[in-house]
This record gives sequence, structure tokens and C-alpha cells, in this order.
Amino acid sequence: MSIVDNKKAFFDYFIEERYEAGIVLEGWEVKAIRAGRAQIKEAYVIVRNAEIYLIGAHISPLSSTSTHVTADPTRTRKLLLNATEIRKLIGKVEQKGYTLVPLNLHYSKGRVKCEIGLAKGKKQHDKREASKERDWEREKARIARGQLS
Repeated sequence: MSIVDNKKAFFDYFIEERYEAGIVLEGWEVKAIRAGRAQIKEAYVIVRNAEIYLIGAHISPLSSTSTHVTADPTRTRKLLLNATEIRKLIGKVEQKGYTLVPLNLHYSKGRVKCEIGLAKGKKQHDKREASKERDWEREKARIARGQLS
């Protein structure tokens, strides 16, 4: 069950591989995510000291929960992956043109997980092509329904 999606990632990047990672969260963050107060549009993933971190994800604290804790909505959060997956990702990211982007936050067996994608950036003409393709698919669906105007 998806909590929040990063639609901008699919517009800006070609997603080549996907990985499901756990996130190190505090209690108030889990409550805020369950209340739907998370946003990952501006977020990105980096590799530092052979560990993977989610930076820029914004989780707005609830006023009722985090009264005794000073909440930082955009703090750096560690992502949890298998050691072999981390080594594989480090090797790919060091290649030219590859980056890691968060694709969505979702629940898996009651836990909050982050799906990250190994991505290659799109050029401007690729973005225009994707936009034209999306418009053509929409037009084909309209014609198929018999709503030709």
C-alpha cells in the first residue's frame, strides 16, 4: 500500500532497477507518515561511508505527538539494505550518469519502506518525447471510448 509517490522521478529519470529499503525513523515520524504528512518530491539518496541515506524527505510533525522532542522535518534518514545490495549500488552509482532516487514510501508487513530506483537522467528531448507519448495514449483512450470530438 503506497503512502506517497515521487512522480517527478519518473519524469526526470529513466528508472533501471528498483530496491526496497527500510528506513530508520523516530516514533513521531511514523505517526506523521501514517497521518499522510510525508513528501519526497525534493528528496534524493546518497552514498556516504558505504551506507545509504535519504536526504530532503519532508515529514511534518504532528502537533499532538512530538511535544517533548524537537522535530527536524528534513533530517537525514538512514536507509537499510542488504550489504551485497549496497555494494552493488555503490558500484553502479560511481559509473557516469547513474543516481539513486526515492520512488515511493509504502507499507510492507506493517513497516514503512522506501522504494529507491537506480536511475539515469533524462535529457530535455526525452522529457518532451515522454510528454507526447502520454498525450497520444490519452487521445487513443478517448477515441476508443467513442468520445471523438
